[in-house]
Amino acid sequence: MVSRIALLIACPICSGCSGTTGYAAQRGDIVFQSSRSPQSRAIQLATNSPYSLLGIVYLRDGIAHVFEAVQPVKLTPPEEWIARGEDGRFVAKRLRNAETVLSVDILDRMLQVNEEFSGKDYDLYFEWSDERIYCSELVWKIFARGAGIEIGRLERLSVFDLSHPTVQVKVRERFGDNVPLQESVISPAEMFKAAVLETVYES
Repeated sequence: MVSRIALLIACPICSGCSGTTGYAAQRGDIVFQSSRSPQSRAIQLATNSPYSLLGIVYLRDGIAHVFEAVQPVKLTPPEEWIARGEDGRFVAKRLRNAETVLSVDILDRMLQVNEEFSGKDYDLYFEWSDERIYCSELVWKIFARGAGIEIGRLERLSVFDLSHPTVQVKVRERFGDNVPLQESVISPAEMFKAAVLETVYES
């Protein structure tokens, strides 16, 4: 049986709420948010989505933490992860059949994949390799390799809207005139709308 806890988010962390909000976290949940960084805004514009960051939930000493690709890839305490998001808001999604699919053995295999990526550098260039890794790529590969489940479809960089000036600034910073339009990518937007997930919490 998948472990469950009540993760209580107090108002000083979740600034938009009144009182206290409860999120019953499970191992393997995927949590989405947007930060206030220029890169976050560029990703939102390019993918036409309010969400630009995501991570996967695991339990440490009975407390839910978020395993995420920042610099470096690491396990982040919940208060730190939530506070980083815009207005402290986030959405949690879960596999529709998580109770039967995410067995203890599968979750342990996913954790083994985690360990392969832990400590790696964040990938500013969104390359589809294991040398460096970005947030949606990390979670996608954990599910694909650990559970045999693809959360969303891989796309090419060319499908995104790169026309907005904010996006163009970031593209020029990273790639100059050599934009790898045929690079395989997985976006937070594509994972967010994946049919295999259901929303279990939204703040």
